[in-house]
Order: sequence, then C-alpha cells, then structure tokens
Amino acid sequence: MLTKPRFYVILYSNSALINKGDNIMEILLRSSWQTVNIGDISHTPALLALIEKHIPEATVTVWATEGITKEVLEMEHKRFPNVTFVTGDDSNPDILAAIDRADFFLHGSGPYMAGANELKQFLKHSDKPYGIFGITYRDDPVENELLNGAEFAYFRDSKSLEIAKNNGIHAKVMQFGPDAAFAIDLSNDEKADKFLAENDLKEGEFLCCIPRLRWTPYWELRDVPFNAERDAKNKEKVEQDHVYLRKAITDIIEKTDKKVLICPEDMTQMKVGKEAIYDKLPESVLSRVVLKKDYWLTDEAVSVYKKSLGLFGNEMHSPIMCIGNNVPAIVCRWEEQTTKGFMWNDIGLGDWLFDSDKGIDAQQFSDTVLTFVNNRAEVLAKTKKAKDYVDMLFADMMKRVKELIS
Repeated sequence: MLTKPRFYVILYSNSALINKGDNIMEILLRSSWQTVNIGDISHTPALLALIEKHIPEATVTVWATEGITKEVLEMEHKRFPNVTFVTGDDSNPDILAAIDRADFFLHGSGPYMAGANELKQFLKHSDKPYGIFGITYRDDPVENELLNGAEFAYFRDSKSLEIAKNNGIHAKVMQFGPDAAFAIDLSNDEKADKFLAENDLKEGEFLCCIPRLRWTPYWELRDVPFNAERDAKNKEKVEQDHVYLRKAITDIIEKTDKKVLICPEDMTQMKVGKEAIYDKLPESVLSRVVLKKDYWLTDEAVSVYKKSLGLFGNEMHSPIMCIGNNVPAIVCRWEEQTTKGFMWNDIGLGDWLFDSDKGIDAQQFSDTVLTFVNNRAEVLAKTKKAKDYVDMLFADMMKRVKELIS
C-alpha cells in the first residue's frame, strides 16, 4: 500500500526557479488528481514531458494535490529533477510565491476541470492568463465561467467539444486536444523485467488485459460512504462487461502460443481481475494466464506495456499510454466513464473502440484482439498513424502555450 507523506508546502524545489530571474518563463501547472490510479498519475509527468520537449526554456511549478504520495512524488521527481512541486492553498506563502512567479497558469489534462478551485485562487491574486489542456467537459456553473475566461480550452474528445459549444462556452480558442497522457515517457525497466521474469512472461510473447467495474468502489480505498446504488450497478453489469474479455483471453491461449497478463489500472482492479476474469476462465488456459496481484506505479506499468504485443480492456488511460508508446490498444467503454472513450474515434482508432452499453459481440471482439498477434505490420502501422496525429496536435497546443508565456 502506498503511504501518504507528511504535509509539505514545497515538496521538491528548483532553487533556480524559486529565485526566478527576469529572463525565466514560468508555468504554474495545476495537476495530479489522485494516486490510486496509474492513469490519473500519468497526467502530470506526461504534460511535463510535453513542456520539456516543446518549451525547454520554461521552468515549471506543479501545484499538486495534497494527497500525492511519497512514492509517486519520488517517481516524478526522478524524471523531472528541475521541477518544483508544491501543495496547499493560497493561505500558504509558498503557494502565493508560486502564483506571483508564474507567467501562465496551465490546468492539466483530466476528467474535468478538477483544479477549478486552485484556478480561482490564482485569479484572486493574479490577472495573468490561463489555459485548459485536454479535459472532458462537464456542465458546471463555476467551471463554465472559468472556461469562458481561458485563453484556450482543449477538450480530449470531440463530443465534449460539441457539448461545450452547444452550452455556450466561448473560450478564446476551443478545439479538440488529446489527453496529455499520450505523451507519457516514464519507465522502470528494472522493476518491469523483474516482474516479467518472476512470471515467465517474455517480451513480445504476451498481451495485457485490464478489468474494470462501472463505478470504482472508492469506499474500499478511502473513508467515504458506501454507495449502494453504484455497488448494485457494478454487480448488475459485471458479467456483461467482462464476458468478452474472457472470450478473448481464451482464444489467445487456444489459438496462439502467447500468454495474457491480467493487470490493474487502479487499486481495486486486482480483485476485479480475479473475480470477474481469472476465476471464470477455463482451467485448461490458466497455465498461460498471469494475474497481477498487487498495485504498481505508472513507470513500471508503461515498461511492461512496451514489452507486450498490445493491451485490451475496460480502462482508458492504459490504452492511451500504450498508443503514446507505439503499442496497440483496444478500449471498451460505457456511459459511466463519460464521453472520453470516443477520443478513439477522434484519433482514427474507431475500429478499436467497443461500447458495452450497446452490447459487445464477444467473437468480433476476440477476432479484433487476435489481429494484434496475427497482423502485426497492419496494427503497428495503425498505431503509429494515431500517435503521429496526436503528436501533431500536441505540437500545436504547446506552440500556443509558448506564445502566451513568451
């Protein structure tokens, strides 16, 4: 289990940034939403990688969520040693100093405008510009007002963009802009290789599968009330949402010589993977199926994904991280996950998007997964085309940020 650090205002600091000179451009990045999910973790280091690539002359302070754990913070600081991480609110002088230093406030990619409260604090103390990077839209009065004042608002799926426009949102620039997690470049090959060796998984000889319930049962992770309605929905849909995954796993084992790794994106999914998938597979296939029994961090997961033939399952951000690293990936979505899954259509991967609300044909799904083994040249070309398109959009998005802080 990850441990929560003692409260720090400045978690890691870059002295050159803290003692900012007139020639330094600084971005105050509001990001890091939670650490129980490797996808939510990925937003911050991925966007930092984009800034590093496209605006290397800029310095960055990350305004992180107070719940960021020591392990996650160390992982991110290892990759970005010159980035300052702060946490707290505007009652803390270090937050006020970060606001004062900043030339631009960048709201990081996420499920919605999760940093609206911090943006309001920024605007209370500053009249400098801000922008929103790759979110899914939700109709919230406070967020709508903030979106309308933004230099740009990028929505990570075209349906969000359409809904926002229909609701009268009028940021200066409003466009489709991919989820930042496509740019993830974290890695931990040492840990990944150790895990693979312990489980007899060889590079290029296995696929990854991720389970998911309709609603993440956060009551199992945090001191939050049990939600009987969401729990009932999970139980109602769990078979519908996993039967096609079991079919694909069975066909991989029976029709190829490859293996399958059932792995988590959040801390509840080891249990889901066991109960909804592993325990219901034919006994004849289990010798070539590996169930990951503990949680991992984003760097190890990305290294494992990169050594696989591809990924399929009910999550969004592991597929995003895969495509960003030229690994084929299939997304299965439903209404409770918002509209974010439709970004697969937006980047040219509509054939790899399946909608469980409409019903997924298990054989069709399995046949699609099997192409990751049997049609490598085709699926890798398709993956690269999607990645290249995302990279082109990122370059345009970061150019806009650079113009605003120059």
